[in-house]
Amino acid sequence: MPRRNTRAPHGELNEAARLADRLQQAGYTRRDIARILDRDPSLVSQFYTKNKGAAFVPALRQVVAALEAGGITDLPELAAIAARHTQRRTTASGARARVRSKAVLITPTGTGTGRVGAQAIASGSARLRPLIAEAARQGLRLAFTVRLAKTGYLHPSGSRTDSPGIRRDVTQRADHTEERSYGSAQTGGFDAADFARRVDAVGGDVTAAVHQWLVQTGRIHPDAHITHLEIRTWRPR
Repeated sequence: MPRRNTRAPHGELNEAARLADRLQQAGYTRRDIARILDRDPSLVSQFYTKNKGAAFVPALRQVVAALEAGGITDLPELAAIAARHTQRRTTASGARARVRSKAVLITPTGTGTGRVGAQAIASGSARLRPLIAEAARQGLRLAFTVRLAKTGYLHPSGSRTDSPGIRRDVTQRADHTEERSYGSAQTGGFDAADFARRVDAVGGDVTAAVHQWLVQTGRIHPDAHITHLEIRTWRPR
């Protein structure tokens, strides 16, 4: 019996790939399309190489229609449209299958946490974007912890100028990096909606948005490199 997911014949594209092509012709990258579908960019590549993507055709059709007929170009809006038309896979027993992407888990109290390391940092910490978007939708507050080389910070460890009111100690690592926290429930943290707008302004790159804020507020050198990032959310009192 032939395998379902085989490489498409030369010169022929399945419908998911054809719809993805229309989005790319409109200026979106495969990474953008992956963000719209809330999936890993490698899946979009498999539309072309492994004939995958049938489950996303309804969502892609709606996204293309919203773009071409409705003039909607904002990535979060397109992602919201796609989410309403994306069906989860089922197992042989009929149960909903688990997906490999990180789920956005925010408790009823608004508590949510996401952390990424070096590999995810390099790709813009994409898995943190849904957490920030959902926090913005719920009107939550957020805080974040960054880790980078000690020499990347402009203020000395523990400086109140750097992170006033944060009781959490600076965490120093053996590799000459430090973790520092910005915002907390005690200090009020940051407006998640404002932070989500910052992320959208840099094309969904959470790493870039955090780096930009740290540079603009005079906390790190412009050439400092973030190696780890954590986002925390909560509901304001």
